[in-house]
Amino acid sequence: MNNKEFINILAERTDMKTADAQHTVDVLVTVLGDCFMEGDSVQLANFGAFEVKKKLERIMVNPTTGQRMLVPPKLVLAFKPNLAWKDKIKKGGAA
Repeated sequence: MNNKEFINILAERTDMKTADAQHTVDVLVTVLGDCFMEGDSVQLANFGAFEVKKKLERIMVNPTTGQRMLVPPKLVLAFKPNLAWKDKIKKGGAA
């Protein structure tokens, strides 16, 4: 599903105009991005949690040359789905 399809479904289900639904999604993404940039976690009820995690530095080996390299630490965004969603997906979408 692309952004346009998502916006159309959201607008239809919420009885919003397409432009209003697009604006709502844009604001949501902006607010989430601001939270992530501050290093905050965001938990959405009945959906899951987004968390900024720090990956420690590590040594990587190039498989073709065998050369060892140091990979610096970095921040990554992780998502942990709600258990109910996780179970639904495992069962192939059945309720």
